[in-house]
Amino acid sequence: IKLMKNSSKKKFPGKNNKDYKINSDFGYHKKNTNRSEKNERFLNNSVKNKNIENLNKNHKNNNFSSLNRRKPIFKSNTEFSNKNPDIHQEYTSKRNFDDWIWGKHSVYEALSSERAINRIWCTSEIFSSDKFYILFKDLKSKGVLIEEVSWNRLSQLTYGASHQGVALQLASSKTISLEQLIVFSKHNCANPIILALDGLTDPHNVGAIIRSAEAFDCKGIIIPQRRSAGLTGTVAKVAAGALEHLHVSRVVNLNRALEELKKNGFLVVGLSGDGQLSISNFLEKAPLVVIVGSEDKGISLLTQKKCDFLLSIPLKGKTSSLNASVAAAISLFHLTSK
Repeated sequence: IKLMKNSSKKKFPGKNNKDYKINSDFGYHKKNTNRSEKNERFLNNSVKNKNIENLNKNHKNNNFSSLNRRKPIFKSNTEFSNKNPDIHQEYTSKRNFDDWIWGKHSVYEALSSERAINRIWCTSEIFSSDKFYILFKDLKSKGVLIEEVSWNRLSQLTYGASHQGVALQLASSKTISLEQLIVFSKHNCANPIILALDGLTDPHNVGAIIRSAEAFDCKGIIIPQRRSAGLTGTVAKVAAGALEHLHVSRVVNLNRALEELKKNGFLVVGLSGDGQLSISNFLEKAPLVVIVGSEDKGISLLTQKKCDFLLSIPLKGKTSSLNASVAAAISLFHLTSK
């Protein structure tokens, strides 16, 4: 046992070994008793200390040192739940929920009273339930957008409210069927004009177009069920009262609606920057459906194939395109002044 202890001391020198000293940089080294070497080490250490002091001074004066940079602060996402009503109230105040209704009983009463509905979100359990299935099926055929979403997604939309699996957004105006719009437009008018919106998702543009359409005596507006802004409060506000005097039909499929309009004697005209015919040279006199495309992509390719004419607005400046609502207003002015 004694031999093993001695051999371990030789192989692994420790702090108590007199022949070795600790160096914080390089571990254990043999002790040097030479005084001249001690003096050299002392001088070298003093020089090192001065260099370190100079570096520290420069570091303090350097405002752009990486050590002085503040670490970025990342805020975690706030979770909304019914357990914290204060958070729910704070975030719902930032979003306008005046036209929203949620909860099984509240939604059912709103649907039974035949109020104007813009959109419905519900879980698959609510959609397939005996209480709501027939109501939802009837509303869907009338153009109301109904989305089946998860419980968590509905909680995100309502910021953690007690939604019970269903919520809806009221519309600012009631819509009519396409058949009713066709009959109304032809009543006491030989060449009526109807606007159709293809993929306009900005409510401000939709509101502005409704305002222009009513001002130029359009007989109605067609809005597709999907990829389009509904008749929300923002649309009604931008329309500045015009929505109360203009019929709106919300259709499930825009292309099928255009085919129905063609069967009833309407010419389908699309507004496009690539149109070969200038709107100032368009002289056809017939019931018209004027299609306004989306803000970024314009009229979809499938809808363009349904058009009898693609009209362009001649531009004289360097600007290559116009806002959708501005293009609609200019086109209606040309078409109604002839």
